[in-house]
Amino acid sequence: MPPTQNSAPAPDLVARIRQKLTRQQFMHHIGADLTLIEPGRVEAELPLELIHQQQRGFAHGGVIATMADLVAGFAGVTLIPDNYGMVTADLKVSYLNPGIGKKIVAKGWVLKAGRRLHFCEAEVWCDEVLIAKATATMAVIEPN
Repeated sequence: MPPTQNSAPAPDLVARIRQKLTRQQFMHHIGADLTLIEPGRVEAELPLELIHQQQRGFAHGGVIATMADLVAGFAGVTLIPDNYGMVTADLKVSYLNPGIGKKIVAKGWVLKAGRRLHFCEAEVWCDEVLIAKATATMAVIEPN
């Protein structure tokens, strides 16, 4: 279960992450949006459209993995300095149920933040049904 924060995030954290989102073209291309930004925790939503589906209207596995990667990565980004970057070093997704519905919600959090690596988890839901769980190792990229 993801950790929760008891206090509201600092407005500068939300603004910093929203600024980084302007450079995240793929997320915008598929139509995803971050709906919650807290230190070490991020949530995102994606209206499930025809372009995101495969046979029988199931959410495509690549879309599900992308949503898990997105929230795990941005959860990690909330814990690094602004001039640092972060990339996915490893992502493992377990698909539990077919994603059938109107909206995908992904929740990601940092289990352990390190100097070079952050270990994260994510859950992906479709209309309140858990469809996937993921673990991710995110690599911290130091400025040049």
